[in-house]
Amino acid sequence: MAKVATLYDFAHQFEPLMPSEAAQEPLLAQAHDLARAALQLAGTPVPAELRRLLRGMNSYYSNRIEGQHTRPYEIEQALRQDFSANRELAAKQRLAVAHIDAEVAIETHYTGTEGAQRLYGIDAVTDLHRELFGRLPADDLVTPEGEAIVPGQLRQREVSVGRHVAPAFAAVPDLLKRWGDVYAGTRRGEAALLALAAAHQRLGWVHPFIDGNGRVMRLHTHAMLAALGYTGGLWSPLRGFARSTDRYYALLAAADEPRRGDLDGRGNLSQQTLVDWIGYVLSVCQDQVVFMKGLLKLGEMERRIAACLVYEEQTLRSGVRLAALRPLHYLFVTDSSLERGEFKAMMGLGERTAGTVLKALLERRLVVSDSPQGPLRFGLPLQALRFYFPALWPEAEADDGDAGAATPR
Repeated sequence: MAKVATLYDFAHQFEPLMPSEAAQEPLLAQAHDLARAALQLAGTPVPAELRRLLRGMNSYYSNRIEGQHTRPYEIEQALRQDFSANRELAAKQRLAVAHIDAEVAIETHYTGTEGAQRLYGIDAVTDLHRELFGRLPADDLVTPEGEAIVPGQLRQREVSVGRHVAPAFAAVPDLLKRWGDVYAGTRRGEAALLALAAAHQRLGWVHPFIDGNGRVMRLHTHAMLAALGYTGGLWSPLRGFARSTDRYYALLAAADEPRRGDLDGRGNLSQQTLVDWIGYVLSVCQDQVVFMKGLLKLGEMERRIAACLVYEEQTLRSGVRLAALRPLHYLFVTDSSLERGEFKAMMGLGERTAGTVLKALLERRLVVSDSPQGPLRFGLPLQALRFYFPALWPEAEADDGDAGAATPR
């Protein structure tokens, strides 16, 4: 006779929510190193266009984990409201844009320590789901099995995911309350990093929604790191999770397993696998911080911009000239804008030639403006990515067709 899977319906059944103090010690040391490096990176001044591009990259990687991603240039097209005629691809494009817009809204609404506290409430969990799925048309709000997705609504039936039988749907509100009470009550500092990592996994264990749980979990972790001041919009663990998808899913699933004997904590679930999961999340975050810190060495940016301009001038013959190096570098390091006359003067060219070069720069989106005669800001089109930030988004470089994709950290 087949064994009937246990259907969890009590809050104590997904303990431990945090490892014991003894088990936390090596994790806290790891979190200390991460916090110090992340806070230093978060204060780095960069152009707004870089943060815009990184939001697109976050969307790409979170959806890639689910196997529903679009190519980077298709995201760029969707952001300009240029959707594919292919119905399936257009739906993926809309989902990518929804993720970008939801990320902006969530980071705006949940800021600072107070915002981080609120992110552990049941209202915040449903809000994240609503922010993401509420931006999609009704035709897109259907699971692969044909079931309707209601933005922000907790699931109304039993589900199982792989070997994990999710808790009874009627118990989800109580489980989420327990989830929020424990993690919101964690002391600040390095322990908060352990808490947000553990919260990611345990939110998946509860599986509060019919669909979209993984995306909500990742948005929650991303938003927590931002609210606590660790990212400054310059990095996200989403990229690291996507570059190690098999390990991401394996460790998530392992932490769903029951306790493995008397030496594996005091809760119903395995403490050691939760420790392994938290260590993985901290390592992913540290790796992304170190990688991004290396890319943002301001002393190297002038050389990288020059390489891009030389390629545009000598290989593509796009009308761009190396003479634009000085104003472009200025825009990057100051994260400011320049009036068009100032920009042209800094190139040191004749008025007519400077105007021609500026037109080419705008066409290639190496500079951007909000209006036909408005001030200029630093631009970051996909074709410049391999020069400015090599290996940051290899798939975007491959889309451009001018370079192969290097393996990122």
